[in-house]
Amino acid sequence: MSRIGKKPVPVPQDVKATVEGQTVTAKGPKGELKFVVNDEVLVKLEDGSIFVDPRDQSKLARSKWGMSRTQIANILTGVKDGFEKRLEISGVGYRAAMQGKRLQLSVGYSHEIHYDPPEGITIAVPKPTEIVVSGIDRQVVGQVAAEIRKFREPEPYKGKGVKYADEIIVRKEGKKK
Repeated sequence: MSRIGKKPVPVPQDVKATVEGQTVTAKGPKGELKFVVNDEVLVKLEDGSIFVDPRDQSKLARSKWGMSRTQIANILTGVKDGFEKRLEISGVGYRAAMQGKRLQLSVGYSHEIHYDPPEGITIAVPKPTEIVVSGIDRQVVGQVAAEIRKFREPEPYKGKGVKYADEIIVRKEGKKK
């Protein structure tokens, strides 16, 4: 049984949330997001909190319960504060720069990589070896960060590549003579 699904989702003060059927809409200072809850789950807004319950005790309904509650919590947090992922670039000559809204990466290939972020995502490069991806939709922010990391994943021998700021690269020992 879901333990996270039992907790109600409190609606922050500066966020306006509405529940119409299976659609939860949140409007806040950063923007507006919608989430359509699965039909196996009941959702209702009472006393400034959103309650999520399974429609019945089937395995499918219980499996969607906690996920639905977490998605609702994420859209409320996103429209209030937003989300961000930090990436670090390590390697000799590896760097990032912005050309307007386009991200330009030099990560050891014979050519530079250009990445256009999707709508609603902001990419910043405070240092040539640091990238900050931010937006209101947690899933899209994570997806963009993963796509940027995929251009040159960190390798285990020297640790060169693009990695998440909180990621720990397990290093391998090289060949011995």
